[in-house]
Amino acid sequence: MTAPLSHTRSDPAGYPVVRLRPKANARAVRHGFPWVYANELVTDRRTKAIAPGAVAVLEDDARRTMGLVAVNNGSKIICRMLDADPGAVIDAAWFTVRLRKALALRTRLYSDPFYRLVHAEADGLPGIVIDRFGDTCVVQPNAAWAEAHIDALVDALTGVTGCTCVIKNASGRTRSLEGLDDITVVLRGAAPDGPVPVPMNGATYMADLTGGQKTGLYYDQRPNHAFAAGLAKGARVLDVFSHVGGFSLSALAAGAVSALATDGAAPALDLAQAGAEATGVADRFATRQGDAFDVLTALGEEGAQFDLVICDPPAFAPARPALDAGLRAYERIARLAAPLVAENGILGLCSCSHAADLQAFRAASARGIGRAGRRGSLIYTGFAGPDHPQLPQLAESGYLKSVFFAL
Repeated sequence: MTAPLSHTRSDPAGYPVVRLRPKANARAVRHGFPWVYANELVTDRRTKAIAPGAVAVLEDDARRTMGLVAVNNGSKIICRMLDADPGAVIDAAWFTVRLRKALALRTRLYSDPFYRLVHAEADGLPGIVIDRFGDTCVVQPNAAWAEAHIDALVDALTGVTGCTCVIKNASGRTRSLEGLDDITVVLRGAAPDGPVPVPMNGATYMADLTGGQKTGLYYDQRPNHAFAAGLAKGARVLDVFSHVGGFSLSALAAGAVSALATDGAAPALDLAQAGAEATGVADRFATRQGDAFDVLTALGEEGAQFDLVICDPPAFAPARPALDAGLRAYERIARLAAPLVAENGILGLCSCSHAADLQAFRAASARGIGRAGRRGSLIYTGFAGPDHPQLPQLAESGYLKSVFFAL
């Protein structure tokens, strides 16, 4: 049955109308792909006049209605799908429905209120990330439409979760691609007066919610931390790119005899040290600040050996143009780390680069291990935890990969 034509003036919500070009893949959008790229949309004078973040009705090239989208003419992703109902009103009540669904899933997964509450497109809120730390929620509105509707979002968020503090974290390259600022502010309540203790995998992590990286903690690695911790009893552990002690603290809580955490950021290592003290493992924990490549090289020259080595670097390939250089960096990390692994030890390597898929990352890691003169057997492949659901139609939502090799 053919859908009725949509006209700007008669639209019940008063939204403008935007239309796909004939060669655009309308079927993909109908089947769940959440984005329309700039070269797929008719960008006439009326479309160009739509304010960044405004809501519009999307039509295919035959003028059949497809739903509501958020528009940003200044972004490569010119439209983000919001709702299949072209008459929906994007207000606090609309956000409440989606946040309740997101919260219901997380409360089934975790007994404590520490998790990613909203994972953007996979939770029906494109470009929005929300991490929960007890009574505080940290929001990353990484798309112009989210910034434009931030008040309604925060009203719904406090109503659904009961949180008393909401912080807007404006860091990251995604906001700049949307033409947004990088100013982090407290939107509701009062920010915590110090790092927030977060219980996870038997350890206590200290999250800086206002001055730390991203939202303050990387919840996505939780299951991979747990896997590594299961290998750590009686082991000497090296945690490279440790941030606030992600792999090392859980390993110590599981019985590692020692752990060395290394990171380029002194404040992150200070938080890791505080976490070790809060966990009660400070006597087995040490830190070393410096560039990871330099530290790995120095440890190799010192003849250091560890039973479990994990490297969890930042995104070396954040976008496709950086893919080749990123894969070379991942290979180099593996090559430098492999000699530090004792005979029959374990090497874990991670990537949060969505441009580098699992096959490419795994191959780069294996090349690095081989170039180091070691032989590795792949024993585990891990991804982000279930509070970071993947949207099957959007490969970018499955960005995190972890591969563990027995050497």
